[in-house]
Amino acid sequence: MSTFLHRVAHWAFRRRRTVVLVWVAVLAAVFLGAANSSEAPEDSASLPGIESQQAFDLLDERFPGTEADGAQARVVFVAADGQQVTSTANRSAVDTLVDEVADGPQVAGATSPFDAHAVSEDASTAYATITYRTTADDLTEASKEALTEAVEHARDAGLTVEVGGSALETEPAQGIGEVLGILVAAAVLLITFGSLAAAGLPLLTAVLGVGISLATITALGSALGFSSTVGELAMMLGLAVGIDYSLFVVSRYREERAKGYQAQEAAALAVGTAGSAVVFAGLTVVIALLGLSVVGVPTLTKMGIGSAGTVLVGVLIALTAVPALLGFWPDAVLPRRDREGARRTRSRRPGRFGRNRNWTWKWNWNRWNWNRQGTTPPGTARTPWGVRWARFVTRRPVAVLLLTVVGLGALAVPSLNLRMGMPGAESKPTTTTERRAYDALADGFGPGFNGPLTVVVDVKGADDPAAAVTGVSDRLADTEGIVSVSPPHFNEAKDTAVVSAVPSTGPASEQTQDLVRTIRDKRPAIESATGAEFQVTGATALNIDVGRKMQDALVPYLAVVVGLAFLLLMVVFRSILVPVKAALGFLLSVGAALGAIVTVFQEGHGAGVFGVEETGPIMSTMPIFLVGIVFGLAMDYQVFLVSRIREAHIHGEQPGQAVVTGFRHSAQVVGAAALIMMAVFGGFMTGGESMVKMVGFGLASAVFFDAFVVRMAFVPAVLALLGKRAWWLPGPLDRLLPRVDVEGEALTRRAPAPDDASGDDDRRESVTV
Repeated sequence: MSTFLHRVAHWAFRRRRTVVLVWVAVLAAVFLGAANSSEAPEDSASLPGIESQQAFDLLDERFPGTEADGAQARVVFVAADGQQVTSTANRSAVDTLVDEVADGPQVAGATSPFDAHAVSEDASTAYATITYRTTADDLTEASKEALTEAVEHARDAGLTVEVGGSALETEPAQGIGEVLGILVAAAVLLITFGSLAAAGLPLLTAVLGVGISLATITALGSALGFSSTVGELAMMLGLAVGIDYSLFVVSRYREERAKGYQAQEAAALAVGTAGSAVVFAGLTVVIALLGLSVVGVPTLTKMGIGSAGTVLVGVLIALTAVPALLGFWPDAVLPRRDREGARRTRSRRPGRFGRNRNWTWKWNWNRWNWNRQGTTPPGTARTPWGVRWARFVTRRPVAVLLLTVVGLGALAVPSLNLRMGMPGAESKPTTTTERRAYDALADGFGPGFNGPLTVVVDVKGADDPAAAVTGVSDRLADTEGIVSVSPPHFNEAKDTAVVSAVPSTGPASEQTQDLVRTIRDKRPAIESATGAEFQVTGATALNIDVGRKMQDALVPYLAVVVGLAFLLLMVVFRSILVPVKAALGFLLSVGAALGAIVTVFQEGHGAGVFGVEETGPIMSTMPIFLVGIVFGLAMDYQVFLVSRIREAHIHGEQPGQAVVTGFRHSAQVVGAAALIMMAVFGGFMTGGESMVKMVGFGLASAVFFDAFVVRMAFVPAVLALLGKRAWWLPGPLDRLLPRVDVEGEALTRRAPAPDDASGDDDRRESVTV
């Protein structure tokens, strides 16, 4: 692997203009395709294999011409203090609104609260239900404006009017996540490298990769069903991994230049070593993302495919575009001292074996030896923090390991109380009309009124359909936890009816989940007694079913992803214990991140700090996302850090010293990469949507725990305790597994000495910086 990538980088450096033109041509081609493509589809709500979806499909079949998930608006009227909505003036304003909306475009029906008995007991609150013939995504602006104007007229009459439902659902406030992430990344890169060019090159290549990926997703959106959500996740991951992969290659290039190699050979060695780590780190991310297909949710599968493609683009750019760009500006990415030294060396070079040149290489060689020994040249800066920390951990591995495991374990304890669901209007800011409508209905009719259960009764095989539906309704009404059951609504064929059952508890409460489970457990007895079959659906039941499906899929998903990655890491590191350690460390970091999410977003501790106005269940897809994305990113740090430790070990260093050497060369870069990822993910917390805040917080906290606790403390402590046993591999496996040489051992044996390498570059290069 390293030898092949070494040749690729040599070619890219020499043919830099061709490489850059090819990438620009690819960018232009996909942008042209995106410009001429059809509009991207909306996220599909289809979730095969759950009862709620089966009930929706039955509604579509038995009630033709209507959408089971059609748009709906629940217009809530609240009278002024001391008044009632049933007063003559208020009643007239309500009836006027219903009449105006009923004549609007795409409206299937508008039910007055006075005809549907939708008035609270104290007559302070009422609601009108507006149904549409199409989904919320297909509602025209004319339909929305007609409803908005009618609402304004009712408000002018003195009523407080709010609108819930999906018809006028407000878009969440957009944050500055992408911009903030790029700004913080630029600052971190500038501090890390001390060079504008070195900081700008990873940003440039990351933006190039994200641009190509987003344009490709848009161009293929109609054909493959990629929605805008696929692009959002791809952009978030593309920025994070694109910057990181280029960062590692540029960092290794600077290191090879410091050893005395000239630009072309240094770029080739950087791609042959760090590029090999990039390839396998990228593969682990791709495995984690493609593994989302085992969950069985089409939307997640498409998001995984789109994001995996973005990661692959980032890997290819790091292996080809980065060395090509280094060919244009070979010295610009170096520290100022090295840039000045390179200029002086070129300007007064008397010959290949001249005095100044020999002095320069002697100085570089000595500096490299000092670096490898974990020391610093006399009279220079103090020992890097990574070296000091690695020495501290290797001297006290047991204490550090215990502290790490106990600390992360304590943070993970709240995750045992994890409740999954899909937050609804209750999680929106109080500035939105949906949240105010939700609160008004809860105050006027009870908390369960916002989460009614829709029961679809199939009486196709019943002798007396009407009596069968009545029997089902009566038994539902007698169920503890049900407040009321609406009259049945039959289809034209009279073989299917729909009833609405209102629970006594809110849609996100555990009691409501238990109620749905109770109704379904009683189903065999009810169906046997009535001769009718029924299914429970609606938004509340759908959220419960999705949460259960995600929870059931979590363990198989973990098994597939961790198992495949274990095999990959075993090939990379030629060890059994190192992949085991990587998996255990990942579980610790994910557990701590899930515990932090539950603490803030479910239990409400510190929620105000992050702008969370309402706590509740954790978004059903959050654990799957957290496991998939963070596993891939965590393996990035594992490959980059441990490959440098193994490189030092196979070059003859003792285990403890190999850990120190690995940290010397990679700790600062891994820390910078983690800060960049945290900035990209944390930037999404600036948006107004609670679910987006949850995703940003979860990913940022998981990266923090994995990079700064697991990789910086847990990993070196375990390696120090294992010693040489960490790199043990049984003989049969050693003969069976392919040798990929991520550490570049073959390059070390074959690479010319810095003097010889520089001579080759002198003949090939004509670049002046």
